[in-house]
Amino acid sequence: FISQIDGKEVFGFLFNINTSYCVVTMAAVVITVIACMTLWKGKFENPKETNFLYFRFNILWKKMLWLAGLKGMVQGFLVTAPAILVLKLVGDEGALGLIQGVSGALTAVLVYVLGRMARPQDRLKIFVGGLIVFFVGTLFNGILFSATGVILFVLCKVIFQPLFDLAYFPIMMRTIDAVAKIENRNEYAYILSHEFGLFLGRAFGLLLFIFLAYCVSQDFALKYALVIVAGLQLAAYPLAKNITNQTDTIEHENDK
Repeated sequence: FISQIDGKEVFGFLFNINTSYCVVTMAAVVITVIACMTLWKGKFENPKETNFLYFRFNILWKKMLWLAGLKGMVQGFLVTAPAILVLKLVGDEGALGLIQGVSGALTAVLVYVLGRMARPQDRLKIFVGGLIVFFVGTLFNGILFSATGVILFVLCKVIFQPLFDLAYFPIMMRTIDAVAKIENRNEYAYILSHEFGLFLGRAFGLLLFIFLAYCVSQDFALKYALVIVAGLQLAAYPLAKNITNQTDTIEHENDK
């Protein structure tokens, strides 16, 4: 939309690139308000009023918070890095829109296929597969640092996201169920705590990029910050495996 309307006159008003961004932003805000109004009219059952904020947790949930931090560390880059790289090395907003549109379609197909075929015992295999694909994608970007490298990176990112999330969220929800029974707390307390873990991971990733951009160069940060966070995120596999095994043990003990 942005690339197509730039320089066009609509109802006597000439659109430039900045005006186009403003229109898209306002449209997004309007859609968000409509969504909030729809939810506001819904009849939902609120959880019981109880304490949601805790700072001391079972060791199993502390491991889950470390896993959330690793997820958040990469999550921030997934939102901004592809757009920056496409605009810098591939082309304008038109190329960005095309690449993101195709990526979104591929993601939807991949999620559907995996959701239909994957079994619970396949979660860790899917998880480590996604981690390796993303790490390889960051290597393509860091080594090539060209339009080809960016396209390969975006393709790997598209494959990584559904693989990672399909395995991550069931692990998280099982862990919440197990720990909530041990500590006798509301499940929402762990969801709130999980958001703090994600935030700390995002903050670390952002600070790492800013540090590399200012202390070395912007190109260096775009090349190697992704490689660093993807390499660190590989540690998520043994951590997720440990969490899964410990959760299995707790569930077996509860079933006795």
